[in-house]
Amino acid sequence: MYAVACAVTVVALGETLWRGVDDRGVALAFGVLVAVGELARWGGGGDREPAPLGAAGALAYALLGTAAGQPTHHGVGQVVTIAVAGALVGCVPHVARGKGPTLDHMARRVLTVGFAAVCFQPLYNQGKLEEWLGDGAPYALLIAGLLALTALCDAVLAAAMVHARTRWPFGPLLRDELRAMLGIGSAVCATGAVMALAVAVAGLWALPVISLPLLLTQLAFRRYSAVKATYRQTIASLARATEIAGYTPHGHALRVAALSRAVGRDLGLSEPDLTVLEYAALMHDIGQLSLLDPVAEGATAVLPTAQQRRIALLGGAVVRQTGVDAQVAVVVERQADPYREQPLPARIVRTANAYDEMSREQGPQGPLTALERLRLATGRDYQPEVVEALARVVAHPGLRLGSAG
Repeated sequence: MYAVACAVTVVALGETLWRGVDDRGVALAFGVLVAVGELARWGGGGDREPAPLGAAGALAYALLGTAAGQPTHHGVGQVVTIAVAGALVGCVPHVARGKGPTLDHMARRVLTVGFAAVCFQPLYNQGKLEEWLGDGAPYALLIAGLLALTALCDAVLAAAMVHARTRWPFGPLLRDELRAMLGIGSAVCATGAVMALAVAVAGLWALPVISLPLLLTQLAFRRYSAVKATYRQTIASLARATEIAGYTPHGHALRVAALSRAVGRDLGLSEPDLTVLEYAALMHDIGQLSLLDPVAEGATAVLPTAQQRRIALLGGAVVRQTGVDAQVAVVVERQADPYREQPLPARIVRTANAYDEMSREQGPQGPLTALERLRLATGRDYQPEVVEALARVVAHPGLRLGSAG
């Protein structure tokens, strides 16, 4: 996909240089809008769409037919060139700070904008759209429909890129991307459609007016993201209580949470389920605070079953008092049950916890020995599918066990 995006960019740039820039004022206005959108990006690439204004501006230009009642003449190549040029100019300050866009975001931007332009510009420039639809409601519905189709294309590309890099199941990844489209993605599509239609009637002066609501929406999403990050940090801090009290080794909860989330991804859990799983993994040992004497190295996997269940039930009671989602408490409470009676998140937490405890005991050969011991216990204590998913996860060179999320 990187190669295709690069080829599309090179061909578009070559075509634009050969033919020249049509409607230079319109092209400049949209190029500046895309650059401003990139300047206003809110993250270093971790968000699904960190530069919504830039994306909306590029899509609006791809679907622009007239400006103030006058027909435009730009083609697909010029659309891609302006979108890429504006994005590169706008991301320069972010690159200087080491927070530039990722290759995934840049490739997706090129391919989705190119897709929208290919669907619209040839038909418009040949006069087919005016002949078939006129300039009323059918034309507006076409713009909205093309943007919805482009959003679907972007979701498929995003899921495919993550799948190719991680080998996580494609279906759940696509489902998460489509669910995310209901948030900032829907605002991007709606703004792109309104921009294209407003510029067609009112001209380029409509761009700053239409951009303001999306900037305010972006600000609201940024605050929402900050609240979510603070919420997770609060849970992680609460989970460290067992480390501070000397009941569990340093970093154990974070390692178990990172392992659990990665295993859940491998098994195809959706994003909401992964969040519940991560929080439960962070707080899975909170019940140890009820013990009079700490367990050596916090290794609860070797305790008698009755004591494991007591710790799990007490941990679930503590979690319920914190106001965290009740599903998190259920996972914490059920982690010591027979695995055939557990929900899948509890099976994952139990396996990840046992692996982290066992791998500490055997020195450099700890991970291999721990996996072997888990496999030998699959008929009694651990689900075979979860153990095999864990084996695939720990073999992945990109896994980071120092932090979760």
